[in-house]
Amino acid sequence: MSGVWVFNKNGVMRLVENPYNNSGGDWSESSSSGGSQQQRMRRKILVHLPTSEVVSSYKSLERILKGLGWERYYNGDNADHLLQFHMRTSIDLISLPRDFSKFNSIHMYDIVVKNPNVFHVRDM
Repeated sequence: MSGVWVFNKNGVMRLVENPYNNSGGDWSESSSSGGSQQQRMRRKILVHLPTSEVVSSYKSLERILKGLGWERYYNGDNADHLLQFHMRTSIDLISLPRDFSKFNSIHMYDIVVKNPNVFHVRDM
């Protein structure tokens, strides 16, 4: 079961499955935050806080990660599909889709959690 829990106007919580494909307009009516569907689906960007640089390619991300002590990890079953980075001093592994166009907020937040106070995810 996947979806988003939302509050109706009467305060009852319910599960809306796949809310961004809801054609009936029900999602926006029950959303407590208001605004259009397009506003809630804003694109995210990953920002390197010390330089305020927006990460716009894997080349720039790899340069930043290497400066933080991360190394490319070339072994593994998914080497054809993923770019992976590891740190020798931890068990953390960052796995990213090889195609940068598939790099999304889930991957961004993974980087943020593993590099506290270095990256930030913002709405575009």
